[in-house]
Amino acid sequence: MQQDVIIIGGSYAGMAAALQLLRARRRVTIIDEGIRRNRFASHSHGFLGQDGIDPSEIAATARAQLSKYPTLTWIDGRAEKASGKQDAFFVTTADGASFEGRRLLFATGVKDGLPQIEGLTERWGKSAFHCPYCHGYELNQGEIAVIAASPMSIHQAQLIPEWGKVTFFTNGAITLDAEGRADLVRRGVTIDETPVARLEGHADVVLTDGRRLPFAGLFVATRTTPSCDIAERFGCEIEETPMGLQIRATAAKETTIPGAYACGDVGRVPHSVSLAVGDGAWAGAQLHRSLVFG
Repeated sequence: MQQDVIIIGGSYAGMAAALQLLRARRRVTIIDEGIRRNRFASHSHGFLGQDGIDPSEIAATARAQLSKYPTLTWIDGRAEKASGKQDAFFVTTADGASFEGRRLLFATGVKDGLPQIEGLTERWGKSAFHCPYCHGYELNQGEIAVIAASPMSIHQAQLIPEWGKVTFFTNGAITLDAEGRADLVRRGVTIDETPVARLEGHADVVLTDGRRLPFAGLFVATRTTPSCDIAERFGCEIEETPMGLQIRATAAKETTIPGAYACGDVGRVPHSVSLAVGDGAWAGAQLHRSLVFG
């Protein structure tokens, strides 16, 4: 049976979009591989009503609530290919199943490109983060490291003194001009240009000169890319943002392919659970309007 909307990606944004459509009694199929971006974190913060909850619990509760709507079909699997056009889109999964829908929504999320620093991957989401609004408060105004990875790292170093005393490790990734250096010093940031050798312990930064500096936590500005290339292979235009690559979408969340939409981290910046949910809800409403008004 043709669905009204096929949603690729069943995390926070995809489920938020589905909820709007299901409450309009539309037929929705969600295809979800089950790999959330924040799966490394034990607690999610900054989402009203869910502050401090395990993100997997938030996702499980949302899925359970959606499952009560009879017009939902949930497919656990990986979407491999999208094709077709408005009112006749087709999505094929890794196991060869095919689904047809009038509209298509990419809510695939993004993946974080981490700099090659020994010990960073193991600490990601535990004591190393990208968003201070999500994780800064829990550091209790302690010593915080910001390790440069891109020009966005300067913005992090300027902002994060709100949450503690910051040491900014340029790590050969950026070069500060006189104005930028003066601004950081004015904000109370300690600048250390010695390269980082590795991370140890909870959030200890070991430098190439042998110093080992302990921190309550550390922040890195990752470069994000869509978690899979299904939208790009379909022909959706991809655009560059200060945080990385995302699917280009209008204010109504429609991509460069008519009838195909994008929301959540893959279709907006900046990123957080609450922003993804809001963006998904908006996309769901816009999809419904498209179905009603054409």
